[in-house]
Amino acid sequence: METTPVAAMPRPADHPAAPTGKVAVLLVNLGTPDAPEPGAVKRYLAQFLSDRRVVEIPPIIWQPILRGVILTTRPKKSAHAYSLVWGKDGSPLAAITARQARALQSRLGDAITVDWAMRYGNPSIAEKVAALKDKGHDRILFAPLYPQYSGATTATAVDALGAALGKMRWQPAIRTLPPYHDAPAYISALADDLTAQLRQLTQLPEVLLLSFHGMPERTLHLGDPYHCHCRKTARLLAEALAPIFPEMRVDITFQSRFGKAKWLEPATDVTIAAEGQAGTRRMAVAMPGFSADCLETLEEIALQGRDTFLAAGGESYDALSCLNDGEPGMAMLESLVRNELQGWV
Repeated sequence: METTPVAAMPRPADHPAAPTGKVAVLLVNLGTPDAPEPGAVKRYLAQFLSDRRVVEIPPIIWQPILRGVILTTRPKKSAHAYSLVWGKDGSPLAAITARQARALQSRLGDAITVDWAMRYGNPSIAEKVAALKDKGHDRILFAPLYPQYSGATTATAVDALGAALGKMRWQPAIRTLPPYHDAPAYISALADDLTAQLRQLTQLPEVLLLSFHGMPERTLHLGDPYHCHCRKTARLLAEALAPIFPEMRVDITFQSRFGKAKWLEPATDVTIAAEGQAGTRRMAVAMPGFSADCLETLEEIALQGRDTFLAAGGESYDALSCLNDGEPGMAMLESLVRNELQGWV
């Protein structure tokens, strides 16, 4: 007797919709408040600074400090800083990440869905993973946009993904984009993009600082590879730029220190001041660890950094843009993503 293959059997009329078979890429970045206002910033900072991956002080000690001091004083100051860089499309980080997702969607075509989420704030990782699964995406490439791995960035994003999956009965299959600090496509994209920006300047800087986000020094001693990843990126990038700009010195620094703990050094703000005081007249700063411009690049480096350098005696200061959704960065991202999607598409 002939039988009908299971896959060919029609779905019963009363069966609920259960779409499957689609592939998605979810780009993930750090996060942003919903508005440049103290209330929104306070909510954002409360979530961000309560993450045990970000602040490793025991909660019994840290939470009273956070709730009693930091969240009563810092939101107003941070809201003002955000207001200086907020654009018509909202937060620069959110707007650029959205553009990156749209640009990658155009490059990958309709067979793959590209979306984006934030580790802190909105849209959340849990929200986007659930929405993708509900629309039939049972294979998702989770892509944290951090070239250099750190427990406080890549790992906490994956933690949030795991928490979201833990609440789902029917989970999608997941792949995670690995750190790409030394990927040839990444180094090439940085070199091409920075070369183009440097050539557009009126005068070539005497020194180019490669400023990475800082981390407490203890993270290095606890085994976090972030410091080593940053150092390798800086070395490879300096080697790529040397034949093009042989007279330009390239140094590495770490920015965005917070609190009284010892942080990775040399510090960007200290170095900027020291260069001006030592007689450096022309300086540029690039931030290769940031996939998109944000508060730390547009306010801390572009605005505060300029003031610091000029006050110290410098004459010309340029903060270079991140890769953002420009051609070199998007070509790199497409290459990395296509490599991780092999076997799925």
